[in-house]
Amino acid sequence: MSDIILEMSHITKEFSGVKALDDVNLQVKRGQIHALCGENGAGKSTLMNVLSGIYPYGSYSGEIRYNGEVGQFHNVKDSEQKGIVIIHQELALSPYLTVAENVFMGNEQKSFKGVIDWTKTRTRAKEMLAKVGLENEDINAPINSLGVGKQQLIEIAKAMAKKVELLILDEPTAALNDEESKKLLEIMLELKKQGITCIIISHKLNEISYVADAITVIRDGKTIETLVKGKDEFTEDRIIKGMVGRELKNRYPERTDCKIGDVIMEVKDWNVYHPDDAQRQMIKNISFHVKAGEVVGFAGLMGAGRTELAMSIFGKSYGQKISGSIKIHGKEVHIKTVKDAINHKIAYTSEDRKNYGLVLIDDIKRNMTMAALRNFFSKNGVVNSSEEIVAAEKYKKLMNVKAHSIDQTVGSLSGGNQQKVVLAKWMLTEPDVLILDEPTRGIDVGAKYEIYCAINDLAKSGKAVIVISSEMPEVIGTCDRIYVINEGKIAGELSKEEVTQEKIMKCIMQHNGKENKDGE
Repeated sequence: MSDIILEMSHITKEFSGVKALDDVNLQVKRGQIHALCGENGAGKSTLMNVLSGIYPYGSYSGEIRYNGEVGQFHNVKDSEQKGIVIIHQELALSPYLTVAENVFMGNEQKSFKGVIDWTKTRTRAKEMLAKVGLENEDINAPINSLGVGKQQLIEIAKAMAKKVELLILDEPTAALNDEESKKLLEIMLELKKQGITCIIISHKLNEISYVADAITVIRDGKTIETLVKGKDEFTEDRIIKGMVGRELKNRYPERTDCKIGDVIMEVKDWNVYHPDDAQRQMIKNISFHVKAGEVVGFAGLMGAGRTELAMSIFGKSYGQKISGSIKIHGKEVHIKTVKDAINHKIAYTSEDRKNYGLVLIDDIKRNMTMAALRNFFSKNGVVNSSEEIVAAEKYKKLMNVKAHSIDQTVGSLSGGNQQKVVLAKWMLTEPDVLILDEPTRGIDVGAKYEIYCAINDLAKSGKAVIVISSEMPEVIGTCDRIYVINEGKIAGELSKEEVTQEKIMKCIMQHNGKENKDGE
C-alpha cells in the first residue's frame, strides 16, 4: 500500500466568479499529522470542505485521489464511507441528547429490525470514549453539561465510531484553554500511533510545530510551500513568513506618540452574583480605572471572572445583585441596560462573535451599523440608508475587511474578517470606552496584527481601551497596564515596564495562597 493516503491535484473552486482556491495541490502521507496554515480567508476550510464532499464533486475542478483511487464525493456520507471524517470549528453536537446518543448521532447502532439497540450504543460509546481519555465520563449525561474541551473530545470519539482513517480537525483548540488544548494534542499523537492520519487547521503555531509532521502553507487560495519536520525549518517565524509573504519582525506594533490623559472610566467596589445562583459571588469588590489613550489589560486564568466583569459593566448583561459604582469622566452614571451603556459611550465586543457579536445571515453593512442605528443613522425613527452605506464603505476600507462588497453576508466571511466587522460595529458608536473580550480568538497572525494596529489607533484617538485575553503574550504586547484577576478578585496590578508572564502567574499563585490562608 502506498504511503500517500491523500493527493489533491489542481483544485480550483470559485464563488460568484471569485477564486477561493486556485490550482491547489496537497499531498498527505499515511499515519502522519499534516497541518494546513494560512491567513483567514486563505482557503484552508474551503479545501477541506471540497475533500469531505460539503462542496460536492462537480462544483470544483481538479482531482482527489484517496487510497490510490479517484474520489468523487457528492456529500459528506460519501466521504465518511471511505473513512474521511471532518470536525468543524462549530461542534455538531445536540445539546440536549446524552453523550452516548451524540457519539452515534447519524451513525445509529441498530438491531436487525432497524430499531436502535441501546445496549450496543452504550457499550460501544464507552469503548469510543476510552480511546479519547474519557473512560470515566457519564455516558447518560446531557452533552450541554460538559465543558467545551470534553465536547471537542466527544466529537473525536464520534469520528472514531465511524471507522475513521483520515481525521480533519478545523481549529480544534480555538475555544479551549491551555490545559484542554494540550490534552487534545496528546490525543492526536495517540491517534497517530493507532495509524490514523490527521489534517489539522490551526492558527496556534506553537501547537502546530509541536504535533505536525508536515505543514502546507496556503496564501490567497494558492499553495505556497510544504515544510517537512526534520528537513525544513519548523519555527513559528518561518511559518509566519510563508503565511503572510514577508517576515513579521514584531508581532505587536509599537504605539508611538500616544498621550495618556485623564481617567475616563472608574469602577469601584464592583460585586456580581451568578445569574442562576444568588448565593454564588462571581465578582468580589473589584475596583479599577482606565484613562484616555490607555490600553489596559485584564489577565488571568480561564474562569477567573474577566468576561463576567466586562458583561456586568456593559448594561448588566451578566449576573444579578450587582452593586458598586461606575464613573464616566468623573461623573457617576447608572447603567441598567445595554442601551444605557451605548448612550454612555461604552462598547463591548464579546468573545463569542457568532452568537453575541453578529447576525450571520445579514450583510456587512447592517452588521456594522446596527449598534449605531438609533443614535447616528436615523431621524424620527427613519433610517438614512445613504449614510449607512457611506459609513459601512468607509469602515470596510479602514478595517481592511476582505469581501466583495458591503452587501456580502457576514456568515460567508472568514473569522478574522468577521472580527473586523464586530470592531467596526462598535467603533461606529463613537465610544469613549471600548472593552475587547478575546479580540483575536481564532484568527491568524496577519489579521491579529491588523487588529492590534486598530487598538493602537483607538488609543491614539483618545479612547480608553480594555483588552481581555487568555494569551498572556498578547496582553503583555498590547497593553500599558495590566490588572491580574483571579477567582473574581484583583490579584495584582502591573505596569508595562515590569510585566512578564512569570509575574502574572506569580500574582495568581500568591493570591491563591492568600485566599487559602484566609479561608482557614
